[in-house]
Amino acid sequence: TLARIRAATAAAMARPDVRAKMAAANAARKAHSDETRVKISEGVKAARAEAVVERAKAKAERAAVRAAAKREAAVERSKARRAATEAKREEKRAERAAKELGTTPVDGFRALAARDDIDAILYLADQWFGATPILAACDHGKSVYSAISFPFDPAEAELLRRRVEESGIAFMAELPRRHAAATVRLKELIATRLGRPRMLFCHRRVPLTTTSPAVPARDRVSEARDLMELVDWCRYVAGVEPTSVVAVRHAETVGDDPDDYRMMSLDFSQTGRAGDGPLAQISCGYYMPRAWEEAVGFRPPPGLQVVCQHGIAFVDLPQTLVWFDDAGRHQESLESERPVGEQMLGQFHRMVTSLVRQTSGLDDTLRAMRTVQAADRSVAEGIRVRLG
Repeated sequence: TLARIRAATAAAMARPDVRAKMAAANAARKAHSDETRVKISEGVKAARAEAVVERAKAKAERAAVRAAAKREAAVERSKARRAATEAKREEKRAERAAKELGTTPVDGFRALAARDDIDAILYLADQWFGATPILAACDHGKSVYSAISFPFDPAEAELLRRRVEESGIAFMAELPRRHAAATVRLKELIATRLGRPRMLFCHRRVPLTTTSPAVPARDRVSEARDLMELVDWCRYVAGVEPTSVVAVRHAETVGDDPDDYRMMSLDFSQTGRAGDGPLAQISCGYYMPRAWEEAVGFRPPPGLQVVCQHGIAFVDLPQTLVWFDDAGRHQESLESERPVGEQMLGQFHRMVTSLVRQTSGLDDTLRAMRTVQAADRSVAEGIRVRLG
């Protein structure tokens, strides 16, 4: 059988057409093999070239990252050197100022609050660090006299109130309109001669100042703080809490936040129906440039006008009070009264030295803040907002 197969194969191979087919098949296989080898070689070369490019990119990226890190480190070192130089300059200025005042320089408000020879801190002006020194005083149990603007954000204001309450310190917020001689005398007249307030008109005209790095830019928060002072003043004179508010505004420019005029009506009715009780109209205008000196001083409205049951009073702080009743006009002479700042500091001293823990003005300021926030809601929604 094997011999027959071999013989048949030899005979087939001897045929010209079979040999031609086999030669063609061998040539095709060789051509395909050569083509495959060429493709593989080209693919390997391309992969190698791509790997070289990727390595070059990675190397360049690493070099760029190192260069950026070096630049950033150099910038940070430069900033640190400048900060250290500025700190030394500030330290020398502090030493000179302390020497002139006969006191001791400190490294900051936290170091000041931590001193054992200090019982109280007077915080007399707004600074970039906000209410943080008050929190530091709470941490170290130091009494605080605060003349700064409290945080307008409700969460920050509530945090400040809670920290003051938990620390147990004596705290006094500066409310000069309450303690001014004219206001104190007005409250006496309300109790003795004028009777219960029926209507209050409180107006403030704020001259516009030119933009200056030393003067903070006017914004919605600063305008709200101006209104808070007037709201607290009217609450104090009225002697009752407001129950609702309606407010309007006029934008300085269309679509912009700052206003050139804001007005609100506070209703003090305790019967549940608006208009039955005292009413306060409060306004604050920012529409007169300070350069218009004659216009700014032309017929300025009284700081506070109070219509009472038996008369009417006009107040201009700190010491001007004119009132009218059936007997005619009365001009109060208050120039001999102690300055309002001296009175408030004296009251704070009594609070610090008292054995009974006292706070003054903090809750009143927060209530005024909530009233102004309700007025913002009234403006936005065009409604009367009830006050809790």
